[in-house]
Amino acid sequence: MDATPRPARLAVGVISAGRVGSVLGAALTRAGHVVSAVAAVSRDSLRRAEELLPGVPVAPPPDVAASADLVLLAVPDDELPGLVRGLVATGSLRAGQIVVHTSGAQGVGVLAPAAEAGALCVALHPVMTFTGRPEDVERMTACSVGITAADGDDAAWHVGEALVVEMSAEPVRVPEAARPLYHAALAHGANHLMTLVADCADLLRAAGVANAERVLGPLLSAALDNVLRHGDRALTGPVARGDRGTVAKHLRVLASEAPDTLAPYRVLARRTVDRAQAAGLLKPEPADDVRTTLEDR
Repeated sequence: MDATPRPARLAVGVISAGRVGSVLGAALTRAGHVVSAVAAVSRDSLRRAEELLPGVPVAPPPDVAASADLVLLAVPDDELPGLVRGLVATGSLRAGQIVVHTSGAQGVGVLAPAAEAGALCVALHPVMTFTGRPEDVERMTACSVGITAADGDDAAWHVGEALVVEMSAEPVRVPEAARPLYHAALAHGANHLMTLVADCADLLRAAGVANAERVLGPLLSAALDNVLRHGDRALTGPVARGDRGTVAKHLRVLASEAPDTLAPYRVLARRTVDRAQAAGLLKPEPADDVRTTLEDR
């Protein structure tokens, strides 16, 4: 049996009802907790609060925090330090509360003022991209959540893990010192993947291909599945084959028809050469030929 201690039924204060905060608030509600209040200012935040947290009172951040056992801070990274200091200065945070933030790049150091006030502090970062719609609550059940607590604070680690398990997600411990690299990895994958896919769709449309997303979907889904299963051994295509002629043709057409895409193509192709060679898919001589082709054109 799972011996991880479960938090009791908690009054949850959500600051604010952005895409992440509203979804986590709904997931905690589904787990049996009660969202006591939510901070929401913009029209979109108010709409999300109404849709995902129906009937929950909307209040200023200090009132939201003061009414809660668990204070969920789901604000942009740059706003987080000032918000924590402000809540402590107004006496809105107290000893015995659980204070959680959802920033991927920050550990628990940013919550130090709350910890000094006696709060139990945890960073919980869902490894998922959210839209702020109801289906995101279901996505929580398939995602991991990066957990960070202070070194040696076993109670905070266990509470963080328990909250994640209650939301039917997978807890992953991320030490404080590793948090920046952890977040860089996720942003590099998810955010840059979106840019890459959008560029691919634009190129297909420029080539006169209708329904570009439909054409790309099966290919990219298979590629993602293959690399997650097999790593670099799943590499295919002209770079992995050492086909410098095809690479040269790509460079020429991109320079002519899509110059904005030429530089990222070169960067990713160079990185692909390195990985293909390191994986033993590409011998040194053809690897160097492709590198030369990428530099010359």
